[in-house]
Amino acid sequence: MPLRRNGRALKRWRYVGAFCDEAMVCVGLASVGPLTQGWWAFWDRDAGALREHTVFVRPARVVTLDPGTVRVRDGDLAIDLVIDEVDGVESVCPHGDEYVWTRKQAGVGVRGSVRLGTAETPIDGLAVVDDTAGYHARDTAWRWSAGVGRTEDGAPVGWNLVTGVNDPATASERSLWIAGEAREVGPVTFGDDLTWVRFAEGGELRFAAEAVRERHDELLVMRSDYVQPFGTFAGVLPGGMRLEHGLGVMELHSARW
Repeated sequence: MPLRRNGRALKRWRYVGAFCDEAMVCVGLASVGPLTQGWWAFWDRDAGALREHTVFVRPARVVTLDPGTVRVRDGDLAIDLVIDEVDGVESVCPHGDEYVWTRKQAGVGVRGSVRLGTAETPIDGLAVVDDTAGYHARDTAWRWSAGVGRTEDGAPVGWNLVTGVNDPATASERSLWIAGEAREVGPVTFGDDLTWVRFAEGGELRFAAEAVRERHDELLVMRSDYVQPFGTFAGVLPGGMRLEHGLGVMELHSARW
């Protein structure tokens, strides 16, 4: 994909979120045209401590995101994860006069560790993976939720829900995985305070934030404002399936790029 198409810069990113009872981790690399940034966040649920860093200068020296692996080396922090990646759900959706491609995975296995100083936290849980590339409009805003968990009957689940981008009534990126099988869900509605998301088919997930990542960047030609809390989910999925245990993120993002 060229760096520009009809006057729009190419935006692309890879995001991995890993969730287990002990900790939640997210790692990402994103580019707008030739400019790239990386980031990581580690929410230690047992200690009640959040560590995070966004890297603007040579981020690939800090964050490495290869298929199936995550590696971060940043000061006294080291993240090493192995992800059981699958084909995922791909979609190509219009965005104004242009388009966005994305591939989502959720509920895939993840294992590894986060080392902070001399302390090491094992990671053994489920992950979400977001690969996106497209020619988004100059001003773009969305609400997003990605999470993992299990139903009352013990089936592993994952979800990817969005409004504002890649969200036509059909052939969207909205997906629900039950025991590894993916299906599209209908349009969703988010609460303004990011405490719930409702499904057109019926059902609602309620969200309780535990820690919040938030950044407001004003750069020379770009602006990015986002809020992304880590937390827990409870409620009912489409089809009447009750979520017994859920972990993940909500996000509110507004960008001028």
